[in-house]
Amino acid sequence: MRRAIIRTWLATTLATVAPVAQAFAAEGMAVDVVHFWVSKSEAAALDVYRKAWAAAGNQWVDMPAENKVAVQRVVSDRIANGYAPAVMQWNANEGSRELPEMGIVLDIDDVTQADHWRDVIPATVFDRISSKGKVYFAPTNIHAENWLWTSTAALAEAGVKTPQTWDELFDAADKIQATGRRAIALGGARWEVSLIFNDIVYHKFGPEGYARLMSGDAELVQDPRMIEALDMLLRLSDYVEPIEQRKDKTWADAAAAVGQGKAGMQFMGDWAKGELAARGYSVDKDFDCSLVPGTSIAYFMVIDAFAFPLTSREGTAQAQQAFARMVLDRDNQVAFSRIKGSLPVRTDVDPSGLDRCGKLGLEMIKAHKGEVSAQSQAMPTQMSEGWIAVVGDFFNNRNMSPHEVQKRLHDLLMQR
Repeated sequence: MRRAIIRTWLATTLATVAPVAQAFAAEGMAVDVVHFWVSKSEAAALDVYRKAWAAAGNQWVDMPAENKVAVQRVVSDRIANGYAPAVMQWNANEGSRELPEMGIVLDIDDVTQADHWRDVIPATVFDRISSKGKVYFAPTNIHAENWLWTSTAALAEAGVKTPQTWDELFDAADKIQATGRRAIALGGARWEVSLIFNDIVYHKFGPEGYARLMSGDAELVQDPRMIEALDMLLRLSDYVEPIEQRKDKTWADAAAAVGQGKAGMQFMGDWAKGELAARGYSVDKDFDCSLVPGTSIAYFMVIDAFAFPLTSREGTAQAQQAFARMVLDRDNQVAFSRIKGSLPVRTDVDPSGLDRCGKLGLEMIKAHKGEVSAQSQAMPTQMSEGWIAVVGDFFNNRNMSPHEVQKRLHDLLMQR
């Protein structure tokens, strides 16, 4: 968002914050919701909230966008035209703190205190949705990025088990490839590559080194282990389709290939499980889940959330507060995550409604075991996008040496 646009909008907007809504919503409340949950599983998960909102007699105007960047563009355009949306999907990450600092989103602190969010939300999550002591985001779920999804059929034919080490993973990839299947499924987006690289970085640098790199430690990028990590990433590129063949494919297409048994493995966040389930595939029958080798002590957290732009439209602030309360409803949290493939942000939910993969994640969250911020969450937005671009281009185009990439990453972090 351009700060000049936002300042202009703020100068013409008189926001009135209504009292906390006493139920999910009073009758007749309306919200326009900008989001990028457009895959089959994402849309089905979002229906949980759509139906809950409608069941209370309210209106939901759906405004889907292609991806996160498109959402930011839509919101920016709406603000520039003096008509901010009531609700927008947003990741609760380091970069999101800019929104409350710029004074453009509603604080929902009254709701969080009345409903005791702090008592049921992990401290890591609560910190991410807060700024200077007030809460500004309603978290929908917790994702972890460091999952490895494997095809039961592909691994069985190759005669291998779910890899527990990187040596086993490369061995499995060779044997899967020998059967005529694609060893690793991947879409065409650069951020998909960055997820794999972040796993490798954690494996090579350990928890402390990973945290330092994700916080922008440019000096550590010059460590020889960075070359080792880049070499390993380049080695993995031998097991995926060339970029020309997958440039129009998505992460959801890659997940489907694993479910169908056309590919053996996929490095992807647990939203892949939601997509696999939406396409009729079952854990333990069609696919298996494990944390990526070298990251099993960690949980690379991504926190999905909704934010509420300030607006002068009558009644919107009350609707926004009611919407936030609906998002944190215990039943809605479980129903949403069951479809999305994620974990509820509430720790007081009944785990019996989760599958084996979900129960493993919930145990780690409850035990505060290895919670770390995913790269996209820990870095400021511009730096994160730069990191993803450099790594993705290196993997897809193979026209740079690891040392050149190392220098580019160093220069990128030096800009902080």
